[in-house]
Amino acid sequence: MSDNPLVPFIAQELGEPVDPRVASLAAAIAARHAAAACAVLFYGSCLRQSELDGLILDFYLIVSDYRRAFGRRWLASANRLLPPNVFPFEHQGLAAKYAVLSEADFARLASPATRNVSVWARFAQPSRLVWVANAVARRRAIEAVAGAAPALLSAARPLLPDSIDQLDIWRRAFALTYGAELRAERGTRAASVVDADPARYAALTPVALGAAGLAARVRRNGMVDFADAIGPAERRKGERLWARRRREGKLLTLARLAKASATFSGGIDYLAWKINRHAGTAIAIRPWQRRFPILGALSLLPRLLRKGAVR
Repeated sequence: MSDNPLVPFIAQELGEPVDPRVASLAAAIAARHAAAACAVLFYGSCLRQSELDGLILDFYLIVSDYRRAFGRRWLASANRLLPPNVFPFEHQGLAAKYAVLSEADFARLASPATRNVSVWARFAQPSRLVWVANAVARRRAIEAVAGAAPALLSAARPLLPDSIDQLDIWRRAFALTYGAELRAERGTRAASVVDADPARYAALTPVALGAAGLAARVRRNGMVDFADAIGPAERRKGERLWARRRREGKLLTLARLAKASATFSGGIDYLAWKINRHAGTAIAIRPWQRRFPILGALSLLPRLLRKGAVR
């Protein structure tokens, strides 16, 4: 196992039980890519729901190699160049979508080695390891997930005050990531994620700070006092970096959605629905955009720039 002190916490959380239908669905996703499937992770708001009918469940499929995972070379190339690929899936009456990442890409995107906030934002939140190929794949998945929360805290630290409530650390950090993607959630969404399970984030805080290398004292009243103050120059540098993450992240989200138009049946209509939901627009798809979905998706960009959906 890794020397990351967060690994035991994450291993226990990932191993918590799920609805048997979720486990069955995850196994079916893995079977669809049996030659390369390593692990399937269940995450997102559905994790907190007891009634799953009518919802779209969110999964990540972790694979050993993109070429082995897909029968078509172009899908492997697309996943390698612009990860992840995303696919719809249905099983036993439940609807889902799953994203595909290689073990190497998952570990990289859950670490400080990237400016991309997507994996940090999702896996600093609770998730479940609902299918795994073997013990080695289990260990690698746990270690990768255990990197997400420390990477998020390290990135957020320059924009945090030197003394802050431990739950506000997570509220502010998630708000930063939500602002760096085209997402439907506005305003209080980042706070509601934390407020749905405050005990979990309180328990996570000291261990995640330690794993991030951020020296701090957590007081009994929940206040966190960072040992090293952030000076004006470092704070300005952090603000510039997050501004860059916002620009890159929103454009990257749009590019991924454009790619999804080729992996989803009726993908251009899914793309329009997703952008409208995320950006508060009212885009209608024209017949030619359905005939040429990639070009159609790219043609939406100027309108989104004018409306300020991509900044």
